[in-house]
Amino acid sequence: MSREKRGVREIITAEDTEIVDAWARKIFNSRGEETIEVEIYTGTGYGRASAPSGASVGAHEVVAFPEGGIDAALEAFENIVAPEIIGMDADDQEGVDRKLWELDGTGNFSRIGGATATATSFAVAKAAAATHGIPLFQHLGGAMACLLPYPLGNVLGGGKHSKGLGPDIQEILVIPLGADSMYEAVRANIVVHSRLPKVIRKYDPYFAGGRNDEGAWTSCLSNDKALEAVYEVCREVSRELGIEIRMGIDVAASSLWNPEKGKYIYIRDKVERSPREQLEYITSLVEKYDLVYVEDPFHEEDFNSFAELRDRVGDRCIVTGDDLFVTNSERLKRGIEVRAANGIIIKPNQVGTITRAYETITLAKEHGYIPIMSHRSGETESEVIAHLAVAFGCPIIKTGTVGGERIVKLNELIRVAEYLGKRAKMNKAPLRKFMR
Repeated sequence: MSREKRGVREIITAEDTEIVDAWARKIFNSRGEETIEVEIYTGTGYGRASAPSGASVGAHEVVAFPEGGIDAALEAFENIVAPEIIGMDADDQEGVDRKLWELDGTGNFSRIGGATATATSFAVAKAAAATHGIPLFQHLGGAMACLLPYPLGNVLGGGKHSKGLGPDIQEILVIPLGADSMYEAVRANIVVHSRLPKVIRKYDPYFAGGRNDEGAWTSCLSNDKALEAVYEVCREVSRELGIEIRMGIDVAASSLWNPEKGKYIYIRDKVERSPREQLEYITSLVEKYDLVYVEDPFHEEDFNSFAELRDRVGDRCIVTGDDLFVTNSERLKRGIEVRAANGIIIKPNQVGTITRAYETITLAKEHGYIPIMSHRSGETESEVIAHLAVAFGCPIIKTGTVGGERIVKLNELIRVAEYLGKRAKMNKAPLRKFMR
């Protein structure tokens, strides 16, 4: 492999890409919680990356930190991980990721921590890309990686992200499916976000401009009023910009599910719904608000209800599993068998490594599922998932609309588009059936 530097062609050798040093530290995420950041040095390159964390965490995700928390994770990195990966080839991403699993030995990263594995996997990839002098998306996806994801942004939030102060539905989202460029798409979502407070105040005169973990507005609205507000702004901005902007929701239904009662408990709306009533309710929302995206409408073990909803609305709506699948290929295989959902959230920290996330994306595409690269509510200023979305051809990236730790990923995609120049295209083909 080669690169150009000051007009001189340099040959990159295994000696250049060998990992020569590794370091980890504690930093803070967007919620002010401690997380781990890893630095990887090769002979001629350097990569730094950190791990995010979620508030709505699936039961089947890997363990973020070992017993003992962040300090135990740092100790594990220093004593277990670093000595073993130093000397490995950063170009061998699969080999490094496999080594992390071997070093942990538990199957869920409870020894070294999933956050440790994620930050290390990311940092190794960045170090290899830097050694070759190419962007991360190109290093992982090759020369043909040129399709950009549509941004799916949370504009009005509730649930755990809003500490129970907003609607029961965790996220009301927008996606500019009519946008022809990355810049245009990002701007469209931001315009919706910026216009929303005026409309929220029509329904909630006491709204003071509060925001939640992901930068979405938070207000004491019922689910229906919150959806009405976003729907109104989406139509207004769509007409103004001449871009089709559609709505979606993340119900985060596992957080509403009461297994003892066998019902979904909507505290704000003072409603309890059985699984059948939940199915009817979500179906009605898809029809009333022309939803193009519904995430986690049922709890994380109810594969059959996901399948029923897909049968009802899957021709016009991306029924997406997050807690249902947790980026785990074995969970996805179970879903494929019963046709549960037709979209899957991809959060690399749910499985700990880039390689495992890639395997799940590949399986999803093979069976017609839409892979959605996603942030976490507790984010860092890392831009890695923007590159992963392009590298692995994800048609959608879910990463908020505003806020430093969110906008850094969107701005990075604008830079990627500029780097690609005329080759840059929005990843429309997998989404065309969902467009008007």
